[in-house]
Amino acid sequence: MDGSRARPGHVPCSVVPNANEVTPHALSQVQHRAVSELLRVAPVADDLARRFRAAGFSLALVGGSVRDALLGRLGNDLDFTTDARPQDILEIMRPWAEALWDVGIAFGTVGAQKNARVGDAERVFQIEVTTYRSEAYDRTSRKPEVSYGDSIEEDLVRRDFTVNAMAVALPEKEFIDPHGGLHDLAARVLRTPGTPEQSFSDDPLRMMRAARFAAQLDFDVAPEVVAAMTDMAGRIGIVSAERVRDELNKLVLSAHPRKGLTLLVDTGLADHVLPELPALRLERDEHHRHKDVYDHTLIVLEQAMALESEGPDLVLRLAALLHDVGKPRTRRFEKDGRVSFHHHEMVGAKMTKKRMTALKYSNELVKDVSRLVELHLRFHGYGTGEWTDSAVRRYVRDAGPLLGRLHKLTRSDCTTRNKRKAAALSRAYDGLEDRIAALQKQEKLDSIRPDLDGNEIMGILGIRPGPAVGQAYKHLLELRLENGPMEHEAAVAALKEWWAEQEG
Repeated sequence: MDGSRARPGHVPCSVVPNANEVTPHALSQVQHRAVSELLRVAPVADDLARRFRAAGFSLALVGGSVRDALLGRLGNDLDFTTDARPQDILEIMRPWAEALWDVGIAFGTVGAQKNARVGDAERVFQIEVTTYRSEAYDRTSRKPEVSYGDSIEEDLVRRDFTVNAMAVALPEKEFIDPHGGLHDLAARVLRTPGTPEQSFSDDPLRMMRAARFAAQLDFDVAPEVVAAMTDMAGRIGIVSAERVRDELNKLVLSAHPRKGLTLLVDTGLADHVLPELPALRLERDEHHRHKDVYDHTLIVLEQAMALESEGPDLVLRLAALLHDVGKPRTRRFEKDGRVSFHHHEMVGAKMTKKRMTALKYSNELVKDVSRLVELHLRFHGYGTGEWTDSAVRRYVRDAGPLLGRLHKLTRSDCTTRNKRKAAALSRAYDGLEDRIAALQKQEKLDSIRPDLDGNEIMGILGIRPGPAVGQAYKHLLELRLENGPMEHEAAVAALKEWWAEQEG
């Protein structure tokens, strides 16, 4: 196909000129190579397209897959769109794929796994094929109403942003960009194919997605999109908590979460999905004697990210984001002019649990994040003096499996500009970690238990299971934390002494 025969918004990849010779609306040579490389290393795409064509249907690579190919960040997840209906998709793909799943078939999507050799390597592709569609919410529904379309233009105009509204028709490799997505990609800006008001009315979650993509891609959001997000922020209330949570997770786990979080706060969306965050923008007292808690929180998040050693850590990042949410409720102006936030960690832990539960996080995640929020000040409670063995044991015991994350959160919580103070805090925490390591060599701090178990307690005291066994166990645990391991005879003597006091 030559350029004169291409439809509006359709460009044959084979005739795309060099980027130095054309406007940003055309594919640059580098971007051309990106699409070509995608198709070269993923013969699975052409293979699948031929199967759809043989069955009388069209197929195109679409959306995030095209965007990521142009950005040079495509993985093994491939998204396609087609005029075939879901049952036709199943029939075409069933003999071809290693596995199929139809959990999204109500929305026109069929998923598949396809193993294919690329060069000398075997790759596993996760593929989704979706029927051309459009979707919209009514004023009260939490679920989109899906209707199928008959052209790729219909499908692309319903997409959330222009950079996700590009496609490559297969197998002819025709680049389709009816809404100027390539231009916006080059400008690193998020716009909607139609008006943002209509787009966000169709699916209010797209407002969250704007913040998420800004954070993931480090893109700016067009002013008219920001304005619509601000005007329509309340519409996010009809979206299910699970969908909001998933977008928030992707935002928090991105490379630039501050950018997305700032957008949520500035547009008012955070007031509806995470109101504890904008609440941190406390008014300063007239003498500026306390720091900006909101800005401090974002810095703590970024500093925690810098300490991650094995990729993005959702528990650590959520704990960093929420660690000070109790401050607004506990703020007090003291008589001497100081500002205090007594017990904000305990209040914050309860608030964290309540918010995360409302967002339908798992019980385990709620427990871990709220526990870190509760413990984030524990280090400062011991002052700057030498840590006793007892204090170290209790610190490790209370943190449990979260100790590594607690180390990172505590270190990240230092945002002072006073270099001397920051260095002193860092040395103090170095000292604590050294004390933990030294004591760890002598004792099993990760699993501190009393020196006698429940059966031994009952046998020694001649009692049956009941509250007294638990009380005895707790007493022995306190002795273990305070004094370290005890010999068996000493533990028995301590137990009998305690029991005599109870009977007396």
